[in-house]
Amino acid sequence: MGTITRSFANNIGTSGILKAAAFNNASLNNVTALNSAIATAGMTLISSQTANNSASLSFTSGIDSTYKEYQFWFINMHSASDNVQFRFQVSTNGGSSYGVTLTSTYFLAQHNEADNDTNLFYAGGSDQAQTTNFKVLAQADSDNDSGASGILTLFNPASTTYVKHFIVRSASMADTYSQDEFPAGYFNTTSAINAIQFKMASGNIDDGTILMFGIK
Repeated sequence: MGTITRSFANNIGTSGILKAAAFNNASLNNVTALNSAIATAGMTLISSQTANNSASLSFTSGIDSTYKEYQFWFINMHSASDNVQFRFQVSTNGGSSYGVTLTSTYFLAQHNEADNDTNLFYAGGSDQAQTTNFKVLAQADSDNDSGASGILTLFNPASTTYVKHFIVRSASMADTYSQDEFPAGYFNTTSAINAIQFKMASGNIDDGTILMFGIK
């Protein structure tokens, strides 16, 4: 008993805390499984696409019950046409068609480069009430240095019980205006959403990358 006591005492530091040497495995290097009480949730990059004068970008796989939340990061979306909107719609048939009924809202803040015009307003012309149109994500422009970036979050698309909510936070530079945009809404379907498509209101997507993440 004395030997065990002395061995234990030798592994206690002057502050009364056990030294690392007291443990057989002082790191996670050799751990093969974590206790179920330890949270392991995180963000997983599922796939990405980059436009090259593309009519649209579509994600037709990877949207399922694996994740309760999906995020689509759109980065430097540049339009081939001037003064258009970057938009999206979803599918319940794997991308055979896009046009799920949705209701949405949209407001934004603006400030121009000349510092002589600022606005904060509800963009009623870009909201939707039970329509199947593509939903605006951000303003877009064909100027060489313009573009739009942001994050679209789609919640629980695999649910067969609830409608599918989405929120968007985007920033764009179009026609010398900096715009902070807030679209949101829901797809009014209890069918599982399993595909999504992005495109400009008119013309092609000249450049830009979209990343699809799953959030557990």
